[in-house]
Amino acid sequence: MTEQREEKDLRMPSGSEQFGVVTQHLGGNHVRVRCADGETRLGRIPGRMKYRTWIEKDDVVLIDPWDWQDEKGDIEWRYSDADAEQLQREGHID
Repeated sequence: MTEQREEKDLRMPSGSEQFGVVTQHLGGNHVRVRCADGETRLGRIPGRMKYRTWIEKDDVVLIDPWDWQDEKGDIEWRYSDADAEQLQREGHID
């Protein structure tokens, strides 16, 4: 039996957004995220995602750093495990 992998168009970073990996869930609507630029930021899960999208440690996310406080940012998107594997295969994330 051959495993069939279906490649799909994934949401990519736009503007100041970048890929990140959740390293710690801090409770409430905050997580610690290791970003693609090497920085570790405090990520805020916005209300529109809070109860619909469960974010856990080691999840790959898109984070948009704040203009006025670069050490913080908003989580804009969470990738499924399959989507994260596709991003790795394509070389977008380590």
